[in-house]
Amino acid sequence: QLQASGGGTVQPGGSLRLSCAASGYTSMNYNMGWFRRAPGKAREFVAAISWSGRATFYADSVKGRFTVSRDDHKATVYLQMVSLKPEDTAVYYCAADSRSRQIATMSQDYTYDYWGQGTLVTVSS
Repeated sequence: QLQASGGGTVQPGGSLRLSCAASGYTSMNYNMGWFRRAPGKAREFVAAISWSGRATFYADSVKGRFTVSRDDHKATVYLQMVSLKPEDTAVYYCAADSRSRQIATMSQDYTYDYWGQGTLVTVSS
C-alpha cells in the first residue's frame, strides 16, 4: 500500500516536499511515478524515477522546479517542489510499477499497478 503525504497550502513561489511511503515494505525496487489531477482536468504525469534511481523523467511543466528522489531503505519516494505556481494546484498521486522495469513507458499511467490515495497541494496567495 502506498501512502502519500506532505501536501498543503503554499503561496506562489513556495516549496513543498511530498513523500510516498510503501507500507509493509522494508525496501522498494520498483519504478515509481508521480501524477496529479487538477480540478476539472484529467490526471497528468508529473515525474518518475526508475527502480535503480539512475533515471528520472519530468513533465515539461515542472522541469527545473520539481525533483524526484528515492530512499529505498525507507521504502519512500519524494517529490521536492519549488517555485510553485497556482497551476500546480492539484491532488498528487504516487504510483508503483511492480510488474516491469521498463523505462520507456514510465510517463504513462497504465504502466503503474499500485496507486496511493493522493495528497492535495494548493498554491494560492
